[in-house]
Amino acid sequence: MKARSILIVIGILIFSISMDVCSEELVRKFTGSGSGDTAEFEVTSPWLLDWRVNSDYPQMLGIEVSLVDAKLGTHEGYVLKTKHAGNGVRLFDKGGHYYLRVDATMANWIFKIQQLTKAEAELYTPKDKTGL
Repeated sequence: MKARSILIVIGILIFSISMDVCSEELVRKFTGSGSGDTAEFEVTSPWLLDWRVNSDYPQMLGIEVSLVDAKLGTHEGYVLKTKHAGNGVRLFDKGGHYYLRVDATMANWIFKIQQLTKAEAELYTPKDKTGL
């Protein structure tokens, strides 16, 4: 009986620890197939853009996505530029009130804005530029 109680306590501890580790929070999800601006979203540092792009006409696909400061309307930089279907993530270390400006040709896209903890952000490692 005592061993069973210990196992239950250990199980509860493991469950509560795993809840803390997986605290990624979905802030917004945007889907579309053309050009335009997304709705505004607010994030604190660190946060993640999880993107997916595909097309019915892959040889004609092109997409360019910019991050725009929603309060000032200023261009903060390009977050994605590709002529190929694919997916990826981009980690940001500056919070704010933003929207995404999408310029797309023959592209279907999904963008998820996810709030991260500092511990989660440390788990993300940038790809080596050589592709290794």
